[in-house]
Amino acid sequence: MNTAEKMRLANQLEKLGRGRHRSRFPAASDGDFEAVSAIAAKLERPQVAGLCRTGKADIDRAWQAVKHAKNPRIHTFIATSDIHIKYKLKMDRDQVVAAAVAAVRLCRAPTPITWSSRPRTAPARDRDFLCRVFEAAIAAGATTVNLPDTVGYAIPEEFGELVRYVIAHTPNIHQAVLSVHCHNDLGLATANTLAAIRAGARQAEVTINGIGERAGNTSLEEVVMALHTRPNFLPMETGIHTEQIYPTSRLVSMITGIIVQPNKAIVGRQRLCPRGRHPSGRGPQKPHDLRNHEA
Repeated sequence: MNTAEKMRLANQLEKLGRGRHRSRFPAASDGDFEAVSAIAAKLERPQVAGLCRTGKADIDRAWQAVKHAKNPRIHTFIATSDIHIKYKLKMDRDQVVAAAVAAVRLCRAPTPITWSSRPRTAPARDRDFLCRVFEAAIAAGATTVNLPDTVGYAIPEEFGELVRYVIAHTPNIHQAVLSVHCHNDLGLATANTLAAIRAGARQAEVTINGIGERAGNTSLEEVVMALHTRPNFLPMETGIHTEQIYPTSRLVSMITGIIVQPNKAIVGRQRLCPRGRHPSGRGPQKPHDLRNHEA
């Protein structure tokens, strides 16, 4: 997407509901920096987060991109799996913890903004080290800690149990929001996310139409409508305007050129809701010409 397309989509996401927009890596390129800066300056209600690694240059670049936002946030991460620590970071565990703490403190330095720490590990082989990193990040000032399944390998029962373990064994977890981020390599991203929410997670990172690297990420529309229609199992509210899900899905499809499969849950063309209506409530489903779509 170019900057104009990203802005158009950001405006539609604001209609979708108050939430948090994680707007790419500002340090990745001048184009990414320009787009994040434009979105941050434009949006009124949502939080706008710049993603960055724990290095000072990344953090400074992210802050410069989001500092004009009404609700700015920095989302920083560091790998915590043994294979990443040894071969990618070339650190030991104590150095990883120190880097996480230093990044938190640096993120807090420009202004009292909120931010997230995102260890890249899942399902975690050493849960106690994961809890140690979370505890250190929260003690340093993290308001959200993110638990991802970045390889899309987890099973719902396994991921839910991991969330419960982290909550039970991170002494200061009550001082932060526990977030989850799931990939769909085994087709279980939505199931894993819902299992995590039932286990105590209170923030979910999702994407429209489930788009994302490899097999994609957790689908926003599937999680939102599961919570919306099954409050007896999942008594949570999202603040999402469900009538905006379908037009947002169509806009994403039009801009990216990634066509939604006809039988896709919630937003697919052949997915009939009660009385044969779109999730938007606008009437019977019929073929949709993306070329004439207006969000």
